[in-house]
Amino acid sequence: MLDVRGLNCPMPVLAVQREVKANAPKTLEVLADHMTAVYNIQRFASSQGYAVKTEETAEGDYRILLSK
Repeated sequence: MLDVRGLNCPMPVLAVQREVKANAPKTLEVLADHMTAVYNIQRFASSQGYAVKTEETAEGDYRILLSK
């Protein structure tokens, strides 16, 4: 799991990019705390061939699930 809560843009998507380039995970769970980060991560993940599912947590954060 990659926790990007508290990071300002563009840091959340850059963290996801680093993880994808370094490890090429088949699945990756990302926690974010604002919609701009969610949109940027979704866009990047889709461009890399990941299916993306996003859900809001009870705490008001967002869980983004990437899978190939």
